[in-house]
Amino acid sequence: MTIAEISKMSVIERLQTMEALWDSLTHESTEIESPAWHGDILSERKEKIKNGSASFISLDELKAKNDK
Repeated sequence: MTIAEISKMSVIERLQTMEALWDSLTHESTEIESPAWHGDILSERKEKIKNGSASFISLDELKAKNDK
């Protein structure tokens, strides 16, 4: 299926297709291993939370930053 074909589908059809794809992936027996840098970032973030240097913003603040 091409992007052009997908673009011709209704939003409902595309959402149903995405759901079917995700469902099929959850039943796969093979796992995709996360890259090492994912673990590195998570470790850094955990450490920032632990030592009190992490900062957080609300979802509304994040959306406002992205609208600029």
